[in-house]
Amino acid sequence: MNARQRTLAVLAKERPDRLPRELKLTPPLLEVFREKTGANDPSEYFKLDVREVFFAPAKTLPDFSAYYPGGVPRLWNPEGWEVGEWGVGVTGGSMYHFVHIEHPMLGLSKVEELERYPFPDLTPPERHRHLEAQVRALHDRGLFVIGFMEWTIFEIAWHLRGMTELFTDMAFNPEFAEYLLDRITAVRRFQARRFAEAGVDMIKIGDDVGVQFGMLMSPAMYRKWFKPRHAAVVRAAREVRPDIPFCYHSDGNCREIIPDLVEAGVTVLNPVQPECLDLVGLKKDFGGKLAFWGGIGTQTTMPFSTTDEVHKTVHKTIDILGPTGYFPCPTHVLEPDVPWENILAFLEAVDDYRFR
Repeated sequence: MNARQRTLAVLAKERPDRLPRELKLTPPLLEVFREKTGANDPSEYFKLDVREVFFAPAKTLPDFSAYYPGGVPRLWNPEGWEVGEWGVGVTGGSMYHFVHIEHPMLGLSKVEELERYPFPDLTPPERHRHLEAQVRALHDRGLFVIGFMEWTIFEIAWHLRGMTELFTDMAFNPEFAEYLLDRITAVRRFQARRFAEAGVDMIKIGDDVGVQFGMLMSPAMYRKWFKPRHAAVVRAAREVRPDIPFCYHSDGNCREIIPDLVEAGVTVLNPVQPECLDLVGLKKDFGGKLAFWGGIGTQTTMPFSTTDEVHKTVHKTIDILGPTGYFPCPTHVLEPDVPWENILAFLEAVDDYRFR
């Protein structure tokens, strides 16, 4: 089997020749990787099974200065600031969570103001016409291809609006919240359809709705505001390819809404944090409906275990969540405190797992 066939077998809950592998490194660990290997690309060096494709960035960005105090964004231009096409300002670290976010919609309150906001336009051909050729080239190498929509609806909404303000809108200004979420959903529906047309093997959406011990919002709130919109994104792709797998990413404990995710069309759950979820119960209750992707803790196992413990934990997790229908990988990007030896131990443990 090649990487693509192997991963497709896992998602179909069939037995592959061996289990596929994936991992991602923060910039400090990427530097360690370069020092240790002399290589630049962990996916190529470790022969990982998965690649991701994305829409091309916008050539020019709108002027968002009207959406910040005084007509100019606070600290907009100093070195270290990044401004994306949604107009969200980020500083204070890297994309790996240690950041400060400026919310461009913080001062808005009326639908008419949202109607004037310069939402991203992903429809121009230069944003997506490369996808077919890119997917085909990766398939020619036998690789499994994911179309990824990070911060699909909820997360980009609160990045734009502010989390407190977004939840307040849902309670007291619902027309505003509905318009904002519908505009975001329309962008994501187009992305999903184009990914499906381009031939990706799976589409990955992601909105963190869980925290360490439960939900960030009530299940009822998720069902009212986000489940229909996630389902709409799935439908957009399945109008093109009815059987395309959908992976949903949420950190933390999202167990209460897993049946809703299944009803919305999700077929793969990620990252399955063992510090937050009962893996045995998860497999028992949802193993017939979902494949699992993740499962190896980045809060516990990867930074703090010995190499022998990493090896044993990987094999134990495969036995619990798999061995079929499970793609073992760390539950998030590996942070700087993960020892290099544990990265190697994880990869070796997946490679030497033997089906019983």
